[in-house]
Amino acid sequence: MLMDGTRDFSIDAMQCRWQHLPGTARARDIAIHWLRVVAGDAAADSLHRDARNRPRLLHGDTSWSHSHARLLVAYTPRGRVGVDIESRVRRTDPLRIARRYFAPEETAALAALDEALRHDAFLRLWCAKEAVLKAHGGGIAFGLHKPVFDVGGEGLRMLRCDPALGQVGDWSLHMLEPEAGFVAVLASTD
Repeated sequence: MLMDGTRDFSIDAMQCRWQHLPGTARARDIAIHWLRVVAGDAAADSLHRDARNRPRLLHGDTSWSHSHARLLVAYTPRGRVGVDIESRVRRTDPLRIARRYFAPEETAALAALDEALRHDAFLRLWCAKEAVLKAHGGGIAFGLHKPVFDVGGEGLRMLRCDPALGQVGDWSLHMLEPEAGFVAVLASTD
């Protein structure tokens, strides 16, 4: 899904917002303001951080990610949601990072890709992993190798995951291209 500019959209039961972060605005402040609109004052007022620093609501769930003055926020009235965005400008050595943090088959699949495709595949994979781990609540400290994805296809498909993440079939993954130069993934459970 390709989007440009600030916009609200829905995916399944999730309400989402993509927008530029103006000036010195804080992502959290914008997320709370938006939550007031889509979930009501009571939900926004209940926002707090748990022991792992994950944002929590008394009813429903939320997640946000920001990169290069862009923000993606998601809210769902049921289940869990996690989001991550990355800028394509971010230059890394995908294989060095994959060898250290990803499952061996993901690293091998990235290595087998043409170098021109490897960077984008790595960013999509990183976003998928981080979105799932944010929704779970453990964040990347839980282990980037614990959700394992098929790297070869255009879409996202989880192959297996640590039992603490639930079952593969519990997860819905949505790959977005919020605007030129960015990739994003929303991960959710019901």
